[in-house]
Amino acid sequence: MDELTLARAVHVVSIVAWIGGVYFVTFILLPSVRQMADPEDRAEAFERFENRFALHARIATLAAGASGFYMVYLLDAWDRFADASYWWMHAMTVIWAVFTLVLFVLEPLFLHAWFSRRAREQPETTFSLVTLLHRILLAVSLITVVGAVLGAHG
Repeated sequence: MDELTLARAVHVVSIVAWIGGVYFVTFILLPSVRQMADPEDRAEAFERFENRFALHARIATLAAGASGFYMVYLLDAWDRFADASYWWMHAMTVIWAVFTLVLFVLEPLFLHAWFSRRAREQPETTFSLVTLLHRILLAVSLITVVGAVLGAHG
């Protein structure tokens, strides 16, 4: 097995774990938590489960980013970023940057505290907003995955 094959395997497994987790949070966890009667229980349950996933998401995004950039390095494919037909590479990089920013900077600095406070004060609108943002990020991520598979194999 060569380095490129290993990097590609790490990349795909990382994406499956990361985006699969976002899918689970978006379509299973959030709807389940929103059905809880007590707003404080909702916020507490959501934070407890999502905090457990956050560590996995951080590891997966680091592995996806490292393996992705390593593949670009091995293939000397930097010029693809100047070619619009490789839009999916741009999209992968942007999505990775957004999730990395959220997971490593925004969430620890203020999103966690913002969510805790707002979920207790305005539970319905907070969970609606969080659900909408998760759905948007997931939709863009899945479109990118489809584009990347088609672009890399077609």
